[in-house]
Amino acid sequence: MKRIIIAVLVLVIAGAGYGVWRVRANKAANATTYRTVEITKGDLLSVVAATGNLQPVTTVQVGTQVSGIVNEVLVDFNDHVKAGQVVARVDKTLLNAAVSSSRAQLERAEAEQRHAQAEYTRLSELHDQKMISDSEFNTAQYNVDVSKANVKSAKVDLERAERNLGYATITAPIDGIVVQRSIDPGQTVQASFSAPQLFQIAGDLAAMQILVSVDESDIGQIKVDQPVKFTVQAYPDDSFTGTVRQVRLQSVTQENVVNYIAVVNVPNADQRLLPGMTASVEFIVDQVKDVFQVPNAALRYRPEQTLMTAVMERKKAEWQAKGGPGGGGAGADSARGGHRGPGGMQAGGENHGGGMGGGMGGGMGGGMPGGMGGPGGAVRSMLWFTGPDGKLDVMFVRTGITDGTNTEIRGRNIEAGTLVIAGVVSAGTPAATAATNSPFQQQRTQSGPPRPGGF
Repeated sequence: MKRIIIAVLVLVIAGAGYGVWRVRANKAANATTYRTVEITKGDLLSVVAATGNLQPVTTVQVGTQVSGIVNEVLVDFNDHVKAGQVVARVDKTLLNAAVSSSRAQLERAEAEQRHAQAEYTRLSELHDQKMISDSEFNTAQYNVDVSKANVKSAKVDLERAERNLGYATITAPIDGIVVQRSIDPGQTVQASFSAPQLFQIAGDLAAMQILVSVDESDIGQIKVDQPVKFTVQAYPDDSFTGTVRQVRLQSVTQENVVNYIAVVNVPNADQRLLPGMTASVEFIVDQVKDVFQVPNAALRYRPEQTLMTAVMERKKAEWQAKGGPGGGGAGADSARGGHRGPGGMQAGGENHGGGMGGGMGGGMGGGMPGGMGGPGGAVRSMLWFTGPDGKLDVMFVRTGITDGTNTEIRGRNIEAGTLVIAGVVSAGTPAATAATNSPFQQQRTQSGPPRPGGF
């Protein structure tokens, strides 16, 4: 008999233990672990990101207008030059011969002119005495005019030959630094069709510019004198600044993408920035100081429809218990332009059924900022968090500018350090629990906008 009683007691205790374990297991299964982020306070910039290349403000390609063999190259890469300084010389043998030939042609033309003038003077006296015909006199006058023209032509040829001789001595056109040298002594240059490039000289590198390719969707936000910050790969930990000098009207289409060129002036007193460097540029469209901000993932998060509905019903009941208007009155207020909802933010919007539905619907109508970073473009959104009692709760905020990672938020009862939900690490449904217990399945996180038909 005692054995039967003991066995019964053991079964009862085991059943009770199993029941307690089952309750705890169900609670654990229904628990949800959230990934949270913190509301912070600080400065925020709204920027347009693009890339470009650093270039000197002034760049001159130095060539030659005469052909020949390069006898001397007097400068090299990175040499500083002054305007008028000799940088190279081309062989002058043929050019000197051309000058001598042109000078001889001029002397011959001048001799012919003297002869024609003397002949004209002699025939002019005879013509006055009616001893020669008018035709002979006109021929003499014609020969004088032709000889004068030949002298002028010979002078032009001589001047051209002397100028070409001068071109054989190549000088720097500006003060600057040699950034490219394309010739060596003994090399033959041919200038028959176009002037070959021998050097490239950059102006003062203490002031440079960036030619930035900006997408057509962003070019409307780029203005002259707009501040710019950028980085280069050579100094990844340093940030440099500049100013927009020009937005060029000519578009450039590459792979069906239309871009425009923005020219950014960059000070470079220490000359750390070199021509050709790739710059990651951020045009500062708007900026605010000492504002509350939150990671964008928190603004994108939406709980499941059932949880969202339960929270809204609870908030509605709490609000009405504090003296808020009833369903019909609140709906009318919402239809007229909104009312103050439980988060402390005024939420206007359509009437979604009256009461809290109207105000909450307006508050959530803003959705997540996909392109909300524009200046002054505040929209309504929600931040979800767990209260001191562990229950899911919501606050309504207005969003401001964004830097692509964080977004400015405004509203009542916002405090720095508050943890808000940015996603779900693990959902406590039996399926999710089974998936979590399986080493061959990955956990799924929940974030993003509500599903179609959701709140």
